[in-house]
Amino acid sequence: MGRARDYSLAVVIAQITDMHIRPEGVLAYGRVDTAPYLARAVQHLLGLKPRPDVVLATGDLVDAGRAVEYDRLRALLAPLPMPVYLIPGNHDDRDALVTAFADHRYLPRGGRFIQYVVEDYPVRLVALDTLVPGEVGGLLCEERLGWLAARLAEAPDRPTVIFMHHPPFETGIVHMDSYGLASSREFAEIVRRHPQVERVLCGHLHRPIQARVGGTVASTAPSTAHQVVLDLEDDNPLMFAMEPPACQLHIWRPGAGLVSHTSYIGDYDGPYRFSDGVKVVR
Repeated sequence: MGRARDYSLAVVIAQITDMHIRPEGVLAYGRVDTAPYLARAVQHLLGLKPRPDVVLATGDLVDAGRAVEYDRLRALLAPLPMPVYLIPGNHDDRDALVTAFADHRYLPRGGRFIQYVVEDYPVRLVALDTLVPGEVGGLLCEERLGWLAARLAEAPDRPTVIFMHHPPFETGIVHMDSYGLASSREFAEIVRRHPQVERVLCGHLHRPIQARVGGTVASTAPSTAHQVVLDLEDDNPLMFAMEPPACQLHIWRPGAGLVSHTSYIGDYDGPYRFSDGVKVVR
């Protein structure tokens, strides 16, 4: 038998994204009551074994950037006992977000952007702000890119995860690509100089998608509510569907790097043993 692996420094990072919380009684896009979906996502995270060490919420936390929406978001996230780190998406408002989560001490006060570094885990977490107020697409301007380069240069030997809302790659979903990250090439050039970057975790696309960016892997996670339809044709309107909601789990172990899983939220038939088809009671 081989020696048991030392998992003492393993860390489980959960990612939730694109919750689009609305005020009570208001449906997103006139159809989706997003709050119960987030409530189910929270219960899903609480039931995972092992339970995640940390949760990253990668933008579009609410739908219209209103204080009442952030108050509702806060109440929905309250059952989570582990740290939850927030970043804005294009549907968010920086000031309203920071005001509602004033006790989240990692959130910068008085700056132009919501960017920060979390040093508390074996994996260094670097949060980037891609928001352009009033725009659907994202941007990492010269100031934000300079901040990223400086932060990565501080710890070249620490495994690092970057998390942000807009993904730095095109997907072939034409309408979403037109609302992508304008500075993707400049971002990739910085990441390429820093091989300690294990992963770039993003939202915005409401689908699980992966691409190689700057020598590492960038990925997007499904929404906790509605998903963007996978449509690779040019002339169809952008549409959403109620495909299964999900979160992602990114598990880092020494010597193994980061491994990612999509964890679907909901009740599904099973589980069954492969050997005899008997349902396993847990």
